[in-house]
Parts: sequence; structure tokens; C-alpha cells
Amino acid sequence: MILTLLPLTPDHDIPAPLLTELTALYASDREFQALSGDFPDPDDIRPEQVAASVAGELANQDVEVLLARSEGKLVGVVITLAHHPDPADPDPWIGLLMVDASAQRRGYGRQLASLVEDRFRTGGRSGVRLAVLDNNPKALAFWTTLGYEIIGRREDRRLARPCAVMRKEL
Repeated sequence: MILTLLPLTPDHDIPAPLLTELTALYASDREFQALSGDFPDPDDIRPEQVAASVAGELANQDVEVLLARSEGKLVGVVITLAHHPDPADPDPWIGLLMVDASAQRRGYGRQLASLVEDRFRTGGRSGVRLAVLDNNPKALAFWTTLGYEIIGRREDRRLARPCAVMRKEL
């Protein structure tokens, strides 16, 4: 698996062919999209919605959007945050880790999480956090299996959804 930063055009847009790939990836996991509520209709995710969502993330200079490819195919995306807005929180965050639904259960999620953890470890970070929506028991099980522990509960900052905050020592 190859992990790369999301390339942008000189106008800071996602190149059209890549936006098509990203839209297909986001749309592939209807179950997650229905749980998250990030898009108005999980059955009709459009390129302009994905572009707006990613642009909103990239408005924060501490955010990285990483693309995961295997055999040339986009199989996953990860959005990380180097510094949480809460100054008392020393850890970087994984804001989103999504694997194409057609490629799930093949180890890509584990591999992708490991690559992101390695990036943070190499950068001198000692832990990483993430939030799992309370209505997503599959995600909670996935992250727990990878060694993440629940350290608290709170609402997410964007949509005030209840979440379990998880942390892993690096």
C-alpha cells in the first residue's frame, strides 16, 4: 500500500479524475455515510459535496488528507489533524479513516492505521486520538482491536454527535 498526500491543483482544487475516485470511495460505504450524517443523502453523494467536505477539512492548516492506493487503485482515505483545537490535548488525531467498501475485510484498514501511526511516531508524537460515533459499534470494535482505549465521551465539534474518544499510546 502506498500512502500519499492529496495533490491539489494550483487553484487548490482536487484534480477532476481524483475527485471522481474519491467520490466513488465515499459513496461505496453507504452504511457509514448513513451513520455519520455527513452528506444529506447517503445514496446520492456527489463530487461537489466531497470537494466541499475535503476543502472544509483543508481550511485548517494542521489537517492532512492522505490517500491509500493498492495496485494503483484508491482503496482508502485518511484525514489527520496534527493539533487538536483544545490546547490541553497534546495528541494528533485521526479524523477519518475510510476504506472502499469493496476492499474492506482485506486488512487495508489495519495497514492504513499502522501507516498513520508510524507517521506520527516518526514525527515524535507519543499518542494518537480519534472519536468514534456512539452509533457505530463496528468502528469501536475495529479501533479497540488495534489497541485504542476509550478515554472519555463527548460530542463531536462539528455536528454535536455523541462519541467515544479513544487514544493509543505510540
